[in-house]
Amino acid sequence: MNVYVDELARSLAREGIQVDVFTRRHSRDVPATVVVEKGFLLHHIDAGPPRDMDPQRTIRYMGTFAQEVTAQIGFIPELRLVHSHYWLSGWAGLTIKAKTGLPHVHSFHSLGRIKDLNRRADATPEALTRLAAEQDVIDGIDRIIASTDTEKSDLVSHYNIDPEIVCVAAPGVDHDLFTPGLQSAARIRLGWPDLPTVLFVGRIQPAKGPDVAIEAFRHIAERIEDSRLVIVGAPSGSDGAGEFDALQKRAKALNLSDRITFAEPVPHREMPDVYRASDVVMIPSRSESFGLVAAEAQASGLPVVAARVGGLSDVVGQDSGGVLVEGWGSPEWSEAVIDILGNKRRARELSRRGPEWAERYSWETSIERIADIYRDML
Repeated sequence: MNVYVDELARSLAREGIQVDVFTRRHSRDVPATVVVEKGFLLHHIDAGPPRDMDPQRTIRYMGTFAQEVTAQIGFIPELRLVHSHYWLSGWAGLTIKAKTGLPHVHSFHSLGRIKDLNRRADATPEALTRLAAEQDVIDGIDRIIASTDTEKSDLVSHYNIDPEIVCVAAPGVDHDLFTPGLQSAARIRLGWPDLPTVLFVGRIQPAKGPDVAIEAFRHIAERIEDSRLVIVGAPSGSDGAGEFDALQKRAKALNLSDRITFAEPVPHREMPDVYRASDVVMIPSRSESFGLVAAEAQASGLPVVAARVGGLSDVVGQDSGGVLVEGWGSPEWSEAVIDILGNKRRARELSRRGPEWAERYSWETSIERIADIYRDML
C-alpha cells in the first residue's frame, strides 16, 4: 500500500495534478512538510505519540488526525477532492468530508471480512472496530476504487454495496525499473550464492502465508539439491512478531536453518535484483486485493506460484508468467515449485510470458483511469 500511494502521488503530480499526502507523524525527526517532488507534498500530522503503532492502537488518534488534516486543508484553497487509503484513513476521511464538503473516494487495499474468510485457524480475527469502520466508510463514501474485478465482486457480495459506486483501476508497475536482467549479475550484486533459489516477499504475518512457503520448501529441499529459500520481509500486525519467531523455530526443527534465509526488507527500487536473482517466487497469501509482488515479479521475468485468491486470480491469469494453486497444502505448493525448478523449458516459457503479461499493469493506464474517476466525481 505504501508503494501504491507513493507511485500514485508521483504519477498524478507528473500529470500536473497537485497532490498533498497527509500521514500521522511516526518520528520526531521528520519535518512537518516534505517536498517529495514538484507537485507532491507530504505532510506529517501530530496525532498521538510520534512512533510506529499498529492499527488498533492508532485508531484512538484518528479523530485528532482528522481534525488536524481538516485544519490544514483550509490553507489549500485549490484542494478539490479527498482520496483515502485503508480503513483507518477512510474513517478519518468521513470526518474530513463532513467538515469540508469535499468529494471523498476511497481505496481499501484489503478487506477485513475477506481476510477472515481464509484466516488461518490460530490467527487473530479481524477486530470488530475494523469491520464496523469499513461498513461506515462504505455507507458514507462517494466512490470506491477497487484494484481488480475480483475485489469489486467481494465488495458487492460481502458488504451490501451499490456496484455503481465501485470503480476498478488496477495499480501499476514501473516498467522502467522492473525489467528482466541477468541472474548471475544480480546474484553477484546481492552476494547470493549461485544455487536454485525460491523467494518469498511480504509482511511476516499469517495472512501472507510465509508458513506455507516453509512447509512447501521442506519437500522442495528433499528433491532439489542445494536449493534455498529466501524470505524477504519484516513482522507486521498483532501476530507478526509471534509469527516470525514461530517461522524461525520451524526452520530449525526441520533442520533447514542453513537453507532458509530471513532477509531484511529491501527498498522498493532495489527489488528488481531480488527478483532477477531468484528462480521462482511463492505468493501463498490467504487474501490479496491485488498482488503487487506478482505483477512486479512477472515484469522482472521471474516465474510466479500464487494462491488462487482475491486479486491474485486476476494478476496471475491464463497465459501469464505464473501458475495458481488451490488451497494452502504443502504438497500442492511444493509440486508447483518443483515443476518450475526441475523443468528449464517450463521456467523459460514462464519467464518469457511474464513481462508481456505484466504490461497490462502500468502507471500510465492506472493514472488515466483514476484521473477519469476524479473528473467524474467533480
